[in-house]
Amino acid sequence: MAVRAVVIEADGGSRGNPGPAGYGAVVRDPETGEVLAERSESIGTATNNVAEYRGLIAGLEAAAELGAAEVEARMDSKLVVEQMCGRWQIKHPGLRPLAAQAAGLVSRFAAVRFTWVPRERNRHADALANAAMDAAASGAAPAPAAAEAREATVVRATGTDPATTPASWEPRPTEEATRLILVRHGETERTVQKRYSGRGDVPLTERGRAQARATAARVAALAPSVAAVVSSPLSRCTATAEAVAAQVGNPPVRTDDDLIECDFGVWEGHTFAEVREGWAAELDAWLASTRVAPPRGESFVTVAERTGRAVDRLRSAYPGETVVVVSHVSPIKLVLRDALAAGDAFLHRLYLDTAGISVLDLYPDGGVAVRSVNDTSHLTDV
Repeated sequence: MAVRAVVIEADGGSRGNPGPAGYGAVVRDPETGEVLAERSESIGTATNNVAEYRGLIAGLEAAAELGAAEVEARMDSKLVVEQMCGRWQIKHPGLRPLAAQAAGLVSRFAAVRFTWVPRERNRHADALANAAMDAAASGAAPAPAAAEAREATVVRATGTDPATTPASWEPRPTEEATRLILVRHGETERTVQKRYSGRGDVPLTERGRAQARATAARVAALAPSVAAVVSSPLSRCTATAEAVAAQVGNPPVRTDDDLIECDFGVWEGHTFAEVREGWAAELDAWLASTRVAPPRGESFVTVAERTGRAVDRLRSAYPGETVVVVSHVSPIKLVLRDALAAGDAFLHRLYLDTAGISVLDLYPDGGVAVRSVNDTSHLTDV
């Protein structure tokens, strides 16, 4: 039976951007909230933006199959919403065919309205997309739809999505990027002793405070204008963040729980050697898979999901501006892993010093440019 009006909730994402990707879409009755249709699919290797557009297209197709005349499309992707409303240009050539396909579907309805919603109001579609991403990452993804077969074949052959992965030499308008200056907190007693330091609130040492001041001066030199300073809630980060804020115009330091360090569970406060002696099998399993958590702790997959949420919020809240993010070694490594489209081995090969600085640019079209990693030039005299 045809319906007059529907609400579409759509989402998509990838584990790595680009990485194993999938989308989800839900069609609801706007009056009762009843689910009228669901769509989800693993789409191989793609970027977040490609997956988000694919989710929207699937939702529009489902709404058309239901015979809807009026549609409200709700998404937590500001990029897709703004581009479909015509307020943002579609500059990346890889997204234009998808936007055109979505626009063609839009023309089949009497009225379509696009609405941006926070991620927490898009949980059903987000859950479908995450399940599809898990399937893609496990290699259990279904074959792509016929209309996408050629694109998927190119992705498998090259290992990247040529339509959405910019060449490193491609010029980009830096004024459009959201620049994240990632700062690891200064030294603590546990970093000196090389002990696992997760959720324990360990203060900076005297040297750590000196590192924070030197880092603040370096950040001020890198960024004449800073829109926000965002920090993990733990004091070793907030103290570092406050030192930075004092040098860049005193914006208020805002904390974000998603930037907190990995929970190392029963390993908290122990050295690697102590963990090897007491939990050898658990340690081996943890080193072998980012899905494994320390006993009573948190896996890197979980940390990556929440740091990804934090990065998405910053990209949406501060388009074209510079944000200083003060966090810990695990969240920063995971952000850099995803920015560089690296594998999980990257996490155990990259060393991040206390008070080191990394810089990356996030473009509205989903492009990423890593400018520097673990800059410690400002710490030579500390």
